[in-house]
Amino acid sequence: MSFEKIKDYIKKQENWRKHTINLIASENITSPAAKKAIASGFMHKYAEGWPKQRYYQGCKYIDEVELLGNSAFYKLFNADYVDLRPVSGAVANISMFFGLTRPGDTIISLDTSDGGHITHAKFGAAGLRGLNVVEFPYDEEEMNIDTDKTIKLINEVNPKLILFGASVFLFPHPVKEIVENSDAIVVYDAAHVLGLIAGKQFQDPFKEGAGVMTASTHKTFPGPQGGVLMTKNLDQENMANVQWAIFPGCMSNHHLHHVAGKAITAYEMLEYGEDYAKQTIKNAQKLGEAMTENGFAVAAENKGFTKSHQIVLDFKKYIGKWAAETLEEANIITNKNLLPWDPVENSSNPSGMRLGTQEMTRMGMKESEMKYIAELFKKVLLDKRDPKEIRKEVSEFREDYQEVHYGFNW
Repeated sequence: MSFEKIKDYIKKQENWRKHTINLIASENITSPAAKKAIASGFMHKYAEGWPKQRYYQGCKYIDEVELLGNSAFYKLFNADYVDLRPVSGAVANISMFFGLTRPGDTIISLDTSDGGHITHAKFGAAGLRGLNVVEFPYDEEEMNIDTDKTIKLINEVNPKLILFGASVFLFPHPVKEIVENSDAIVVYDAAHVLGLIAGKQFQDPFKEGAGVMTASTHKTFPGPQGGVLMTKNLDQENMANVQWAIFPGCMSNHHLHHVAGKAITAYEMLEYGEDYAKQTIKNAQKLGEAMTENGFAVAAENKGFTKSHQIVLDFKKYIGKWAAETLEEANIITNKNLLPWDPVENSSNPSGMRLGTQEMTRMGMKESEMKYIAELFKKVLLDKRDPKEIRKEVSEFREDYQEVHYGFNW
């Protein structure tokens, strides 16, 4: 039966993940409590509109859950407005574009080759909205936006909106400096670093002057797959436009079981977020150091490798595809990644690899485990040991890391 096959694949996936070292920077694992909420009967409900002002009956319990979730997000991020309805970070960005811009408006965002997200690009949601996308000047040595050149660019193109945030996000972006030199609406896509911001270990975009923060809720913020949009000191007209763009513009029902999971995760972050974020960053910095000691070139070594959950390996040749696939044979899960100096045509086989420490931190790993992981990379990629042999070593290693930390049980 197909049902039995599907059930079997689900069991295999869950068992396999428990025996892997997952270093994909855009993934994480939820707590038992959040997982229970996601699998709850809220998945069967519709609740268009605002809590207490729904277009459907039978919403009295999800109304209270959504309001509690909003309250936790207000506390974590000191926002004026919180909306948990976007079903992904991409939908949060699309809603933001439709609420704050019109076709033909100029925006500044980060090029995908420099780590920018696809929704920020001409070929992504920004282009779909008909926006004139101009890329930030990028400093490859600093692995960050070039502040001085950006200020000059702002004076030249007079953007309607400036969009910070990235998929390759090693260091805080120059939000404060740009806000002081522009009248544009400043948006910060915190998809990758939302959990680090919640834990007070990364830059605070609202404190530095951003008016809007979008994010997904399943990367360093260890909740279910979903999105959030928040604002601070945004004028009433733009606020109204953003609210309309979310619903009914881009959203109908907003996946209530995921709202419940977001809410529980937010309260976990209020309880454990600082310790979790600190350890995540410590682990990333130690992983960068250990990778260097084991013979790998790691970007931004002169800057301590990272101030986030990510590090970037530079293989100095186009072997990213081979490296990621070979590591997967050893149960080490990664993703290949374009580096700023790679030609776009090499996107299928770039020279880089992006690694994130958030999930393994959530499973209880610390600096000593990062050193061991770097040794495993060396065995597979430099010593060319049989990946199947290393797979056994990885599986045995993971046996001691099966409990989710920094979260609630149910």
